[in-house]
Amino acid sequence: MGFGSVRISDSFILLELLVNASFNQLALKRALLENLETLKFTQMTPIQAEALPFILEGKDLIAQAKTGSGKTAAFGLGLLQKLEVKRFRVQTLVLCPTRELAEQVAKEIRTLAQKIHNIKVLTLCGGTSLGPQIGSLEHGAHIIVGTPGRVEEHIRKGTLSLLDVKMLVLDEADRMLDMGFQDTLDRIIESLPKDRQTLLFSATFPKQIDLIAKRVMRNPVTVKVESVHSTSTIQQRFYPVRSHDDRIALLGSVLGCYQPKSTIVFCNTKKETDDVTHALTEKGYVALSFHGDLEQRERDQALVRFANKSVSILIATDIAARGLDIDSLDAVINFHIAHDPEVHTHRIGRTGRAGSQGLAFSFFSDKEAHRVAELDLKEDPFTSPAERPDIAFLNTPIFQPEMVTLRMDGGKKQKVRPGDILGALTGGDPALLGADVGKIALYDQFTYFAVKRGSVDLALKKITEGTLKGKRFRVRAIRN
Repeated sequence: MGFGSVRISDSFILLELLVNASFNQLALKRALLENLETLKFTQMTPIQAEALPFILEGKDLIAQAKTGSGKTAAFGLGLLQKLEVKRFRVQTLVLCPTRELAEQVAKEIRTLAQKIHNIKVLTLCGGTSLGPQIGSLEHGAHIIVGTPGRVEEHIRKGTLSLLDVKMLVLDEADRMLDMGFQDTLDRIIESLPKDRQTLLFSATFPKQIDLIAKRVMRNPVTVKVESVHSTSTIQQRFYPVRSHDDRIALLGSVLGCYQPKSTIVFCNTKKETDDVTHALTEKGYVALSFHGDLEQRERDQALVRFANKSVSILIATDIAARGLDIDSLDAVINFHIAHDPEVHTHRIGRTGRAGSQGLAFSFFSDKEAHRVAELDLKEDPFTSPAERPDIAFLNTPIFQPEMVTLRMDGGKKQKVRPGDILGALTGGDPALLGADVGKIALYDQFTYFAVKRGSVDLALKKITEGTLKGKRFRVRAIRN
């Protein structure tokens, strides 16, 4: 099966033209173009400029693009352009490796579709009960965004029909294969119509990607863009270590010296993640683990608290290296070197975004030297390792987050909106200032919101003693 190929990195002039390409050059629905203008999305990213014309032509597509390249908008606009709104059937299936990425993708598709009325996007992911999902499926949907395991479960139970699907999107296909979803993907694809358009997005191209493409795609066009992670704004520092205890001591010294307000510490295994979290919390740091063995509720809560700045350190496996909606970080620390150079790039790409300065610290032992040697570095960390912070920094007062997260037992199902919570907190006398209230995250049955540490008692009082939507809700502060 022959593949077409477009490689924009081979030509600087071509890259410049693509970066300056406008969405108005595409034959998109007026509602989509108007919404893009409202969102201030005018110029296409390279992956959008390269992929969208092929997607709109109906061609199968293999796209190599990193997180942050704009790939979600590329396939999101393509599927919305082709959607028949009056035909209330599942017309598009988007598969993602994790629930966090699926929810992020669904959110972006809804944002892109907000000027097209009556489009229903439904997420089907594990970690939540089947009942509500079955109920939602009975009411119908146009677009399903989900994880392979849960989508396959609905197919097996007969609660999801894919007979009307015209487009299949495999997002971060390499990660789905790494996570062992090959057989599950095969079973899902067998349930789809043969006459469909298939889009495959992947950050890396292992051999299995080529095998999938040859089996399930029809003469796909291949598009590749180079990494959008610019390391020019990231200061990388490598430290040789002798033992686990030495790593822990160095971690404390780095945190004490640089005092980052928001840090991800990457570990290679779930056990290491829990061990490092325990070591840091024992010392008084506000830190949480994040890995695949946690219950979905714990993962959601950890991400919310980290995003709203009420937790300063997230200790994570590579599940957090890409696909999570996390703002730019002050620092990334590689407690161990990643097994793959691509993963290292994704890890450090979490800091230094949007032109801001970032710090990336990497600890390595003699056994990890070969992994360090595989990295594309400006300086040789073996002959010129970074100077370790003085051990005296272990005694530096520990940074305490400015915010605290509160959880309220009421959410979308109770018609609660962010404005209701903000109004309840900032109205009346005494009241919180708007600047005292941080991010508000709504779920079906509960809501997380952050307030400044000194305002916690007042916030608790105003919610428990007041009303929202004419109702009283229970609320509690979440502390380590």
